Amino acid sequence: MKFAFLSGCISMLLAVAIGAFGAHGLKDKLSSLGTAETFETAVKYHFYHALGLFVIAWASSQWQSINFNSITYLFIGGIFIFSGSLYILSVTGIKWLGAITPIGGLLFIISWGLMAFKVYTE
Repeated sequence: MKFAFLSGCISMLLAVAIGAFGAHGLKDKLSSLGTAETFETAVKYHFYHALGLFVIAWASSQWQSINFNSITYLFIGGIFIFSGSLYILSVTGIKWLGAITPIGGLLFIISWGLMAFKVYTE
């Protein structure tokens, strides 16, 4: 699964860059808004699920008959919605974005569950 692996690489690159920018370039802004912890949560889940993309790439080499494409897209969508909404909320203070964050979390839950189900039923 070249797409999952490359998506993992790009996602890790972005997680490192965004995390570093938040820690250094946005430190004062996040402190003044009181959103540094929210930003850290976004970065953590971004990292975890970027690593999950590598898990998908590895799993596809172990169970070649399983199509992991939908799981890859669910992970990417979860990163965008969960971490993305928290990044924007942290920087702008727009609180209603917190209402869409759980959708990204649900995508993460579904993707892990779907991966377990597909491998179990293989």
